[in-house]
Amino acid sequence: MAEEKKEETQQQPRRQERVNRWGLASIYSTQNNTIVHITDITGAETISLCSAGMITDKGRLQGTPYPAMQAARRAADEAKERGITGVHVRVRAAGGHKLKTPGKGAQPAMRALIQAGLRVGKIEETTPLPHDTTRKKGGRRGRRL
Repeated sequence: MAEEKKEETQQQPRRQERVNRWGLASIYSTQNNTIVHITDITGAETISLCSAGMITDKGRLQGTPYPAMQAARRAADEAKERGITGVHVRVRAAGGHKLKTPGKGAQPAMRALIQAGLRVGKIEETTPLPHDTTRKKGGRRGRRL
């Protein structure tokens, strides 16, 4: 009897419970740059922050998809080192009286987060949209050259 119990315990290895730690990935994408900011689930504690401008040294390349992808991958690797396994994604454009659609780097940044091994929960678009309009800069008589 004692030998049978030992065999049973050896046949059934225990699976470790995988602890999921969720974070919040904010992707701010304009025509000129893409910023990937990963925080804890409350949004109060920054875990990692990287931008396309930190990746490339040429200003004209900051708004392109490849540096945005590299920035997201770097931020995701840093977040995984600190124990984050999944993120909820917020995508944001400039909004207001500027462009209301995210720049070219937003979608490649999201794909890079997935390819880096982070699980993606919710994806939401948080661009600030005015109900009437916001006043453009330049004053009453506009920009004078």
